[in-house]
Amino acid sequence: MLKMISRPAVKLVERYLPDPYIFVLLLTLIAAAAAIAVERQTPLAVMRMWGDGFWNLLTFSMQMLLVLVTGFMLASSPPVKRLLQKIASFANTPGGAILLVTYVSLIASWINWGFGLVVGALFAKELAKLIKVDYRLLVASAYSGFVIWHGGLAGSIPLTIATDGHFTADQIGVIGTGSTIFALFNLAIVVCLFIVMPLVNRMMLPDEKDSVYVDRDQLEDATDEKGPARINRPAERMENSVILAWLVGIPGLIFLLDHFLLRGGGLNLNVVNFMFLFLAIVLHRTPRSLLTSLHEAVKGGAGIVIQFPFYAGIMAIMIQSGLAASMSEWLVSFATETSLPFWTFLSAGIVNLFVPSGGGQWAVQAPVMLPAAEALGADVSRIAMAVAWGDAWTNLLQPFWALPVLAIAGLKAKDIMGFCLVQLFITGAIISVGLVWF
Repeated sequence: MLKMISRPAVKLVERYLPDPYIFVLLLTLIAAAAAIAVERQTPLAVMRMWGDGFWNLLTFSMQMLLVLVTGFMLASSPPVKRLLQKIASFANTPGGAILLVTYVSLIASWINWGFGLVVGALFAKELAKLIKVDYRLLVASAYSGFVIWHGGLAGSIPLTIATDGHFTADQIGVIGTGSTIFALFNLAIVVCLFIVMPLVNRMMLPDEKDSVYVDRDQLEDATDEKGPARINRPAERMENSVILAWLVGIPGLIFLLDHFLLRGGGLNLNVVNFMFLFLAIVLHRTPRSLLTSLHEAVKGGAGIVIQFPFYAGIMAIMIQSGLAASMSEWLVSFATETSLPFWTFLSAGIVNLFVPSGGGQWAVQAPVMLPAAEALGADVSRIAMAVAWGDAWTNLLQPFWALPVLAIAGLKAKDIMGFCLVQLFITGAIISVGLVWF
């Protein structure tokens, strides 16, 4: 049945879903028009919101670009490539490849979302080198694991409200992760997704006549093609010096040990990028090997560089005009104590299309959702996780987060979003039931 459903969904998306750049331009116009029509903002005011907020994600844009680049460099190092190839060898059939890449992506995304994005995409490439399988579904399966991230160890909303002095502490206090990430309802959702998502992806596997395969030669990296460099100049000795690389790389790894073991630090995007980079420096052994990998990695970063500023402008319009709050207020206006988590989840999913940032979305929705939860007597921790899951859920439809995966895999959004559309409806049902009934 899922194979039959996914076929028209894939064709529909391939035909009508524009390039992510066109998508972000359309979202910009929709957000601006809605702010003028619904919030009675003047065109000049909306233009100023958009322009003033256009560069607000510069730090995050650089972080995301580094997720792509450092993750690619790490995965292209000889030891990691051998490890990925070893794990990929456990899959002997196309269906086995789909199951395996989904499990790997789910596990990695539950640990950390940036880690999951890169590992899933790179592992999909390794599987495609070994097994003849529909490459679109393979990459979509790798991306599907990302839906779990906000219910995992790096969920920004549950970690925010578990931190002393967070911006809603006066209203709700500090809520530990035992009431959010490790609460029974959240663990039930996570377990269900771990069971259902690999099976869903497997059941969408197209027949051979409908499958789209990738030329395996296109998956080979430039780092695979060349042997040891011939050294003719003193400068080349430094470029091929293992000692020079390790004199910098090993202290970086020692810093990470100090961060985790002695100072009790956790994972965040900067730490993940630092870890990827210095592991890559050590495992590539020479600066020349690392630079060759870097040259290949940056080719896929164009979408991140050009599109993220537009999303920053959209977020500014949505937040400053009051449009995001109005959308949330309308959706929860007819909620009850029991149904509030569902309507919160749904509103968060819609807002996420325009404000694709967990922390940013909580800043927008907390002032609406928390008073509603207090008025209805609903569980605040469940409402917070409903916002978190809504933020993660519609990432399956939002090209914003897929850009690093698509860049690594060498695909376009329209290639995978048909499968993601099916995943969207199924995961939405699972998360809704978990939020309301567990």
